[in-house]
Amino acid sequence: MTTGPTIFDRALLRTRQQRALALGAATFLLDRVADEMAERLAVVTRRFERAADLGTPTNAIRYGLMSTGKVMALERASIFSDAGLEVMVGEASTPFADASLDLVVSGLALQFVNDLPGALIQIRHALTADGLLLAALIGGESLNELREAFAQAESEMDGGISPRVAPFADIRDLGGLLQRAGFALPVVDSDRVIVRYDSPIALMRDLRAMGATNILVERRRAPLKRATLRRMLEIYAQRFADADGRVRATFEIVWLTGWAPHESQPKPLRPGSATRRLADALGTKEISTGEKPGQS
Repeated sequence: MTTGPTIFDRALLRTRQQRALALGAATFLLDRVADEMAERLAVVTRRFERAADLGTPTNAIRYGLMSTGKVMALERASIFSDAGLEVMVGEASTPFADASLDLVVSGLALQFVNDLPGALIQIRHALTADGLLLAALIGGESLNELREAFAQAESEMDGGISPRVAPFADIRDLGGLLQRAGFALPVVDSDRVIVRYDSPIALMRDLRAMGATNILVERRRAPLKRATLRRMLEIYAQRFADADGRVRATFEIVWLTGWAPHESQPKPLRPGSATRRLADALGTKEISTGEKPGQS
């Protein structure tokens, strides 16, 4: 499998996540995702004999799902990059065989995969028929305030802008990616979380404690100028502060749900197979093609 452009420095991501865990990670978003994932799985009327947690930085999802009684065994999985490939591997550092998993979950990790379409295809192949993917990732509306403030500050102070916040996937595109990967019954929805901080610096400290600071390959390597940082803080406070002086930061959590195809799943009806007219169901008069409303 060949990959597209390398967007993220995944070795740097691992280094920063390990540092965050060692220093005391900020886990409030992951904890929220873990609780929500357990609730979503609780309504699924089946048990999963073998599952994999793909890339979640902490054990929050593992603990939450095992407590539901729906998951019998949960293995830690990751995306391993080698020779231009990104491969989904298990705890033994070997790729999962086709149709070897009943469930794949992931919490706030897939947004940093360079080849997301390829990763979704691998997940679908690793799932048994009627196996489930349930994943949460950071969406494209996240950190718009920080992105806008940095862009304006760098434009004014440095004569141009550089990538400071990752280009997270748009929710409108993710449903199409699930379909392209071969998932049945794909569902994509989002949860927007507004977090308030004493200052943009406090937000940046939280991002560091999440291991989620800039890992873009095309990031600017030169240190951020103090004057540019001061201007960014001014712009952020001017545009995104509440009456009490605290500033807002948006995090969009996008949920992906998809099933590996199975003959027992609901299927759309064939075109022309309807036995009842839509007009009858709606209790209205049918208007034939070319006839205008109100025309006798």
